[in-house]
Amino acid sequence: MRTTLLAVAASTIAAATLTTAPPAQAAPRTWHVGPTRALTAPSEAAAAANDGDTVLIDAATYRGDVATWTQKGLTLRGVGGRAHLEADGQSAQGKAIWVIAGDDTTVDRIEFSGATVPDQNGAGIRQEGAGLTVTRSWFHHNQDGILTGENAASDIVIRRSRFFRNGAGDGYSHNLYVGAVRSLTVTGSWLWGADVGHELKSRAARNTIVGNRISDADATASYSIDLPNGGRSLIAGNLIIQGAGSENPALVSYGAEGLTNGSSELWVVNNTFVNRRTSGTFVTAADGTRAHLRNNLLVGTGDLTDRPSTDAKANRRVDLTGFVDPERDDFRVRSDSPAVDRGASVPRRWRAEWEYVHPARQAPRTTNGRVDLGAYEAR
Repeated sequence: MRTTLLAVAASTIAAATLTTAPPAQAAPRTWHVGPTRALTAPSEAAAAANDGDTVLIDAATYRGDVATWTQKGLTLRGVGGRAHLEADGQSAQGKAIWVIAGDDTTVDRIEFSGATVPDQNGAGIRQEGAGLTVTRSWFHHNQDGILTGENAASDIVIRRSRFFRNGAGDGYSHNLYVGAVRSLTVTGSWLWGADVGHELKSRAARNTIVGNRISDADATASYSIDLPNGGRSLIAGNLIIQGAGSENPALVSYGAEGLTNGSSELWVVNNTFVNRRTSGTFVTAADGTRAHLRNNLLVGTGDLTDRPSTDAKANRRVDLTGFVDPERDDFRVRSDSPAVDRGASVPRRWRAEWEYVHPARQAPRTTNGRVDLGAYEAR
């Protein structure tokens, strides 16, 4: 009898467990959005999608359509070209065209423009979740291109994208503004023409900024790259052009608001720096920075750094004669340039592995013998 009762009890418990088990997760779906689709605007997909879904947005202009995305693991992609989200005076939560609250989101081939809000931080994307990858996307004429919050578990990756003419003109809004996240990676991208603010500002604990063009053009931008809290950082293989109208004489600033991140190690390797102001400093760093400056080309006036004791090797000032077409911002080096075969060795993890290819692409940097100075290998 005891054995029978135990068996019945076990059977009852098993049945109860089966009836209370959570439902199986639905398989990821693909949603199609477009003027001729059942879902005519991205905001409709934001209301319908589930975790892990893909939203394909037809290339068209979606004027005044804003959205908050709360799902995890979304892929949001323009098809047939870039899908253009034009704010037209609207914003999600008073913050952005898209507020992304879910984790691990991928945004590909989307264009964001015209985001303005009363606090002057209207962004193309306001990133509030953990983890964002942006590829082949454009951000322009917003108060901020991308603005992220603070999240120590968040990694931000930006590839082959363009940021231009962003900023509210107040000095507190920027082309790209990344908060205190775990890491930022920017490669193969073109950032230019910020309005008073910085071209790129990051408070990330780790920064990898490799193979980009960062240029003020005719704008009144401040720093080209601002890493105000330090962090373990690599700035390599970039073409960085400070315009004559820049409101700050420094191109790269490190630790200006205090070295509050866990690392104060900075490597600035194989960049081509162009200063079109009448004075300036190419790299400024706070006291306590462990800075290493290698193989950079300097064009124009200004000091390499404001830290005389900085570990600096094979950095060279040159004129315009050794470049392909400097008047058109083509600073690839010619075979007769004094930059050829003049580079010093750099530990592998800190090398410039990529070159910028205009517009907004990248290619592996290949060397033939000794590395050349600057952002490009001579061909």
